[in-house]
Amino acid sequence: MIKYCCASCFGDNGLKKNIIPSLSPDFGDCSYCGTKGIEIIEPHALFDHFSSLINIYENHPDGKSLVAHLKEDWKLFSHPLLDEAHAKELLGDILDDGNIVRKTFVLSDDYKSESLALWDHLCQELMYENRYFLNKSLDTDRLGELLSFLALDDFSKTWYRARIYADDAAFTIDQMGAPPKRLVSHGRANPTGIPYLYLGSKPDTALSEIRPHTGDRACVAEFTLKVNLTLIDLRNPRETVSPFLLTDPGEMGKMLADIPFLERLGYELTRPVLPKSAALDYIPSQYICEFIKKTGFHGVLYSSSVSEGINLALFEPLNATGGNVSIYDIDKVEVSVSKQD
Repeated sequence: MIKYCCASCFGDNGLKKNIIPSLSPDFGDCSYCGTKGIEIIEPHALFDHFSSLINIYENHPDGKSLVAHLKEDWKLFSHPLLDEAHAKELLGDILDDGNIVRKTFVLSDDYKSESLALWDHLCQELMYENRYFLNKSLDTDRLGELLSFLALDDFSKTWYRARIYADDAAFTIDQMGAPPKRLVSHGRANPTGIPYLYLGSKPDTALSEIRPHTGDRACVAEFTLKVNLTLIDLRNPRETVSPFLLTDPGEMGKMLADIPFLERLGYELTRPVLPKSAALDYIPSQYICEFIKKTGFHGVLYSSSVSEGINLALFEPLNATGGNVSIYDIDKVEVSVSKQD
């Protein structure tokens, strides 16, 4: 009996959007993860792609299985039904080799990156030594190349922005956008005087970001993004990047070595910052966003540090159109604490 796999088995954007559709797939039910009514292919059709990827690993007695590496390094085989045993079965069918999936491997020593160390040095200089004319610099060509793998043009067009008000009259939609340039203070993504539009994926997300108190009343405005925008998604680079969009094992290895650097960039936009130190601590994330803007993207997506939602920093506020304004009462604000040793 012929077995078929699907994009849901892997959870990889490159396989889903580019590679599997190019392999003349059939339409049916997946033999491995059980997804029904989806594009399916015979596993061996992916041989060339996976063969290139596993070439960045070397056989080693103290290593891990290929499946363990692919799950950890690239977030592949992410379907809940594909535990390590079932993923090994699928990978063995892809490679037509049931023995290789039982061997252990390590990442080749050929693949190392200095990007993370350079970033740490750059942050120190930006914050404490030189603000505008830097002695150290990143490889901006490489950074631009890496960011292109995080580009996103398929996302929700509806977002939200919140403001607390104390007067009897609610804010109008004209008052719910970015402030005038002369009134713009520093933000997580924007330098002083440069207005970005900060939006949340849900009303609760937008409200959490303004850190209200119990009993406050807030306005939440709905904004619709213009079409043809491209955003950089820094929420989970290891999951977003697809090694299969690269054909050379060397390039795949370089990409894997640079993923921790991309994860650090996402962390810079997400990490909690105290208001008293924000002017200094926001400088690295502002630098990232200014570079992303200069590269031609319209905004950046990042995880909220105070909720489970998603935040969007839109570089040009006019790329979003305001709609309805709703009023919310803040009934309760929860606090999570941890005791210091």
